[in-house]
Amino acid sequence: MPTEGTLTRLDRVFARLDREPQRPAHLDVPTMSRHRVVLFSATLGFYLAIVWAVVTTSWLVRLDWQVMFFRPYQQWPQIHAFLDYYVVLGQRGPTAVMVASWLGWRSWRQHTLRPLLTLATSLLLLNVTVGAAKYGMGRLGPHYATVIGSNEMGLGGDIFPSGHTANAVLTWGILAYLASTPTARRWLSALSAVTSLGVGLTTVYLGTHWLSDVVLGWAAGLLILLALPWCEPVIARAETRILDLRDRWRTRSGLRAPVPGPVLPVGTPVVHKPRVPAAEEAPAPHGALGAGRASRTPVHLVPGPHSARAEHSPVTPSGSRRPPQPEHAPRGTTSAARS
Repeated sequence: MPTEGTLTRLDRVFARLDREPQRPAHLDVPTMSRHRVVLFSATLGFYLAIVWAVVTTSWLVRLDWQVMFFRPYQQWPQIHAFLDYYVVLGQRGPTAVMVASWLGWRSWRQHTLRPLLTLATSLLLLNVTVGAAKYGMGRLGPHYATVIGSNEMGLGGDIFPSGHTANAVLTWGILAYLASTPTARRWLSALSAVTSLGVGLTTVYLGTHWLSDVVLGWAAGLLILLALPWCEPVIARAETRILDLRDRWRTRSGLRAPVPGPVLPVGTPVVHKPRVPAAEEAPAPHGALGAGRASRTPVHLVPGPHSARAEHSPVTPSGSRRPPQPEHAPRGTTSAARS
């Protein structure tokens, strides 16, 4: 039978969920380190190299046509139904709703708007950069190609780079970017990489994108993830202004702002003591407590054999004031002396 001192694992879980959510004292905000700057520069150079290879109709365009003529959806038709659903992991609407739901719960639990503001900022950057590249280069897809061997650029298309791939890299990679521990960040980075890789290859299988579209989509999503630390000061200022507006609205509406409580360490069990009604509390005798003295909790003695006579002297914190006496009378003592 579990007692108050020995809480089960389920009790600790519910105690943590019942705890008042608090803003963490130290948020792990990534900074634009030298390592990240090097990765951003290398990815940007790779992005420009892919664009140049397609514009000049190099070997990469010939590889696009070879993969298109291979028609993977005809080579492996048994996985076509599954990949039709799997490619949804790269669509902006469903993935944004799923990730925003999780980050919204984290924002509420931590009393911070940073997760939601980071997601909104990344999606805004994705729409601007990828959308501008799509309509600026105007490449047609494999199903609408006109001349065999051409790069199909400047013909009014909107598939270069692949939006599905870039969105998969960014949307699932933002979970790794906002992870609170290094272990979670590594696992989520690997998961987002595998997911985005699968989404990109699925679009090539279905024939909706060239292979070079997918490669450029990976680079486009990674560029935004690597550049997010530059946006952190803007996100922090936006969060401060939004919270100030919320406090002003509460003040005008007559609502009291929540008072932050103590931040408990993770794993600390919270024990709720039952309240005793005032009618059940025993009234203290009049004059028993002096002015300014706090009431003491009654001490419950362990039941045991009690003597009929008051033979025991009062016990003080320093011990008994009565000298110790032998339990039995010494030998040779008369019965009168014993009595």
